[in-house]
Amino acid sequence: MKNLFLAAVLGLTMLFATAAMAHSPLCSCFDNGDGTITCEGGFSDGSSASGVKMLVVDGGGNTLFEGKMNKDSEYNFKKPEGAYKVVFDAGDGHKVEVDGSKIVQ
Repeated sequence: MKNLFLAAVLGLTMLFATAAMAHSPLCSCFDNGDGTITCEGGFSDGSSASGVKMLVVDGGGNTLFEGKMNKDSEYNFKKPEGAYKVVFDAGDGHKVEVDGSKIVQ
């Protein structure tokens, strides 16, 4: 019985430790006013987003641009015509979508 209790306590401790180390993805984009968009990304624990996959997708779901965050956790692209969204994709549970209509100067 004592071993079962210790195993349960250990399991709960590991679960809470994992949750405490979790971090949320962050991404915001702005219109530079010169026909280009800049997105900045990172994680809530201060981690860099360098190398995170970035997609720019049109209203029909077609990929217009694909790239990665640079060493400064930024991604720049030419502003598309029509409806689009930006996808910051750092893997399962770490995806942020920014609607192009909300990207302003």
